[in-house]
Amino acid sequence: MSQLIPFKGHHPKLGPSVFVAQGARIVGNVEIGEESSVWFNTVIRGDVNSVRIGTRTNIQDNSVLHVTHEKYPLRVGSNVTVGHSVVLHGCSVEDNCLIGMGSVILDDAKICRYSIVAAGSLVLEHFEVPEGMLAAGSPAVIKRPLTAAERDGLSRSADNYVRYAAGYRNP
Repeated sequence: MSQLIPFKGHHPKLGPSVFVAQGARIVGNVEIGEESSVWFNTVIRGDVNSVRIGTRTNIQDNSVLHVTHEKYPLRVGSNVTVGHSVVLHGCSVEDNCLIGMGSVILDDAKICRYSIVAAGSLVLEHFEVPEGMLAAGSPAVIKRPLTAAERDGLSRSADNYVRYAAGYRNP
């Protein structure tokens, strides 16, 4: 079965350098920018609204990215790390963020640039994580500003996944 699945006339559009691991499924109105990666068994469904993912962003294993019909598209910026088994649903994640493993981000939530959502967090509908902050918990609350080291780590995480994807292309 194909990894790229058209739906109602919409075909996924991926930059030539995008890596899609075996078992991932990308459906419909989805666009993914250069040097991004979609890892094993991830599902990205742009079936009832659009999904846009920037450059150098990694969507790790078993994640689910979806939208809300005619209401909330999904936007994920550039240099974003989306950890294993994350659910992003009709939300916005700006550039240079990290969404920790097992987190759930719901409709119309906004994760502003240079922010981290800690592993296992639940970001409720319409909640905003301001720029440069750490959010954690279920439901998530703002914990504190990121340290300089944490902000620097966001770029390193994106860089690492660009390298990992290159390793799969050229073993």
